[in-house]
Amino acid sequence: MRKILIVDDDQKTRALLKAYLEKNQYEVNLAHDGASFMAEFQRYSDELSLVILDVMLPDTDGFALCKIVRGRSNVPIIMLTASSDETDRVVGLELGADDYIAKPYSPRELLARIKAIHRRMGIDNAAAPRHYHFLGFTLDTVERTVVDAQQQLVVLSGLDYQLLKYFVEHPGDILDRSVLCEQTRGRDAGPLDRSLDVQISKLRLRLGDDGKQPHIIKTVRGAGYVFSADVTTALPN
Repeated sequence: MRKILIVDDDQKTRALLKAYLEKNQYEVNLAHDGASFMAEFQRYSDELSLVILDVMLPDTDGFALCKIVRGRSNVPIIMLTASSDETDRVVGLELGADDYIAKPYSPRELLARIKAIHRRMGIDNAAAPRHYHFLGFTLDTVERTVVDAQQQLVVLSGLDYQLLKYFVEHPGDILDRSVLCEQTRGRDAGPLDRSLDVQISKLRLRLGDDGKQPHIIKTVRGAGYVFSADVTTALPN
């Protein structure tokens, strides 16, 4: 079973989500504030397949928890926000969240987002390659890590990892912005949404790719982006 940790200060919401997700074969742990969340996270961090963070909590906020979690783990994170302000959503993604849902939402929508993230993570996909190698880098889809040619860990946010994984799975393909947003965030990009472009610039920086003359992730004007490095894979033993 997949184990999900949810923090929300509303008791009815917690009970509803727990009942709904357990009916769909998920194991669910609950927390009502930041302190109880951190206690549960420290206890089960190695077993979790996903974390759901409410932004508004009585003793802290979801952004602070997101930053702590991402500093310790690459577990996928979904943030719940009652705000319609795009700034809140962008902040969450920049801190390492993998997706966000605006309140009010239905449990069915949340379940769809959870399933989409698990699909993108390759969970239970035994036939998929574990390792992708390019230009001295190695991406490990089980550990969700990237190391360089000197075996030094490359620090990636959750969204960095999702973008890179999708790129190495489609080397040489021209990927438009809508496809990349759908695959990494579960939604299309609006015509004025530049957050994907900002995130790609950050990923280039982490890979040492020259932003002005990139040689790994190239911009195809009017079409999207292409991962131009040669990629090889190694199936797990």
